[in-house]
Amino acid sequence: WTELTPLMQAETTRLQGLVADLLLLSRADDRGLRLNLSEVDLDDLVDAETRRLRDSGATQVRRDVRAARIVGDREKLLKALRNLDDNAVRHARGVVLLSVEPLADGGARIEVADDGSGVPTADRGRIFERFVRLDESRSRDSGGSGLGLAIVAEVVHAHGGTVTVEDSPLGGASFVIELPARPPESPPRSLP
Repeated sequence: WTELTPLMQAETTRLQGLVADLLLLSRADDRGLRLNLSEVDLDDLVDAETRRLRDSGATQVRRDVRAARIVGDREKLLKALRNLDDNAVRHARGVVLLSVEPLADGGARIEVADDGSGVPTADRGRIFERFVRLDESRSRDSGGSGLGLAIVAEVVHAHGGTVTVEDSPLGGASFVIELPARPPESPPRSLP
């Protein structure tokens, strides 16, 4: 039992996370994501994530952060950012870049870029669908469930924003989130 305990704890934690992700997406389907709105300093979220990733030692983490504040759901935005960050680390060869900047209209732009193999243009729309994992990620032991990017899309959509994937200046993929200064008055319905 002493040898199996760490494995069982890790698997239990992984399954709890998977169930929480499925519940979040299910609730989004039923009634859209409910947001607990407050002022959110996105630069603080990116700084905290930079520290977390650097402490893990998995890859070199660079940052380009300017002060940006919006009204949003801090916990859901952090979950979306963490999903992108963990994805970038999983696919990076050695460097991840996190950036945030204010937009002229009061909104903000967050970018998570890596120096990995990137995302083929043909797959860029479908990677935000549930359970989609590209061939490269299927072959990796650390691959996820295929829900992380779907959650990112739901959270960003609920905030009235957009998320896209582009070519990274580092050579891999660059995930770009643009958020308005505050979410729309009536929350948008779930993504199709």
